[in-house]
Amino acid sequence: MAARPALTLAAVAVVQFMVSVDLSVVNLGLPQIAAGLGFSAVGLTWVIHAYALTFGGLLLLGGKVADRYGHKRVLLLGLAVFGLASLAGGFAQEPGHLVAGRALQGIGAAALSPAALALLAVTFPSGKARVRAYGIWSAVNAAGGALGVLIGGVLTQYAGWRWVMFVSVPMAAIALALAWRGVAAAPPTASGGRPDVLGAVLATAGMSLLVFGVVRTDQYAWTSPVTLATLAIAVAVLTAFVYVERTTTRDPLIRLGLLTNRSVAGANSYNLLLGAAMASSFYFASLYLQQVLDASPTMAGIQLLPFAFGVIAGAAVAIKLGYRLPLRTMLIIGGSVTAAGFAWLGLISADGSFLTDVLGPSLVASVGFGLCLGPVVSAATAGVAPGETGAASGLLSSSRQIGASLGLAALGTAAHARTGRSTTIEGLTEGYAFGMTLGAALLIGAVLIAIAVLPRTSAATPAEHGSPELVPEPE
Repeated sequence: MAARPALTLAAVAVVQFMVSVDLSVVNLGLPQIAAGLGFSAVGLTWVIHAYALTFGGLLLLGGKVADRYGHKRVLLLGLAVFGLASLAGGFAQEPGHLVAGRALQGIGAAALSPAALALLAVTFPSGKARVRAYGIWSAVNAAGGALGVLIGGVLTQYAGWRWVMFVSVPMAAIALALAWRGVAAAPPTASGGRPDVLGAVLATAGMSLLVFGVVRTDQYAWTSPVTLATLAIAVAVLTAFVYVERTTTRDPLIRLGLLTNRSVAGANSYNLLLGAAMASSFYFASLYLQQVLDASPTMAGIQLLPFAFGVIAGAAVAIKLGYRLPLRTMLIIGGSVTAAGFAWLGLISADGSFLTDVLGPSLVASVGFGLCLGPVVSAATAGVAPGETGAASGLLSSSRQIGASLGLAALGTAAHARTGRSTTIEGLTEGYAFGMTLGAALLIGAVLIAIAVLPRTSAATPAEHGSPELVPEPE
């Protein structure tokens, strides 16, 4: 079957929208989920972490499998798993059932996401079509994350929390139909061999233990034996992962030499901090709107819509500027604008309002975020051999998801520590504001990485339009 670029782009867009929605759709339904299934306060966070960690931890394996067995085949399989997991999660009767469903969703997403992104890179290898395709991808990616909050609020308030799981089923079915019709069944881009399952297990277990240790600091101090032991075990497992990848695996999960590409290393480091800041911002903004400004779940979702529109606007501007400015410059500008928006959000007050405290800074932050998304994807796949596009795509998505989980754990813990045990409006606001300010600091760190690590490239070269070659920019 011949490839149909328009249908391929549509399938990838639906896939990315679905994956992004699923990262945020449960946020406003958490109180109902806790009441309905009997989650404890600590256990409830794993409704989010179970998805983010299996997604992020297995993405490298998903990218490798996509390269080895064919992007279309792995995409279709991942969509089937994701849809079935969403259905099972919606019918959960106990906390463990829902956590397992969310984890299975993460496994499906880890297969389909890098396969979809690799298809985008192969279908649109260079030129204006690539810039436009990545612009559309970045817009639906961010819109899905922002609209997921609205969708979750509406479904929770009017249909019940189970529908925040069921909503992914029709999206998976639509993406499956589009991919079946529009994606050509191309041969695998990498040679055969046994997938590095051990590496994937070590990576996922290590990151899960790291997040678990950070999250539990609300019960056990950072210097307590429980926390220190958990973090030490996490470091040991992650060290074992690096050892396995370097010495004992014939075909490693991720070729560590790939990280010697400055563009790949810089883009993933940038993406890790970007994901940490953005995931935390949705969490704090949702809580501030509901617990301080007393908005209903639906109203809170509506009030977060300008963020989605701002991201779409930023992504559209990035397409235009992408023809003129180097990726490095785009990421510096986007990160700086987003950091300014977060710093502004750090000024929220207990007696504030949506118009004075949230709308303006959220628009600034969202436009900056939109400016970042397309360029960071293009930078992360620049100079990568065709046989490693899936692995590079998986690495990029993994850094975003792991960053999101670590960021939410660390910034959430820091905000809770600043608030203490206070449940007053003033105390809660102080914690949320502190979390937003820390998010701005993370984004400043991302900008510094872009300045120091990413290569300088000319805007008028193939590199800026997705070609593998990087051409030095004149000094």
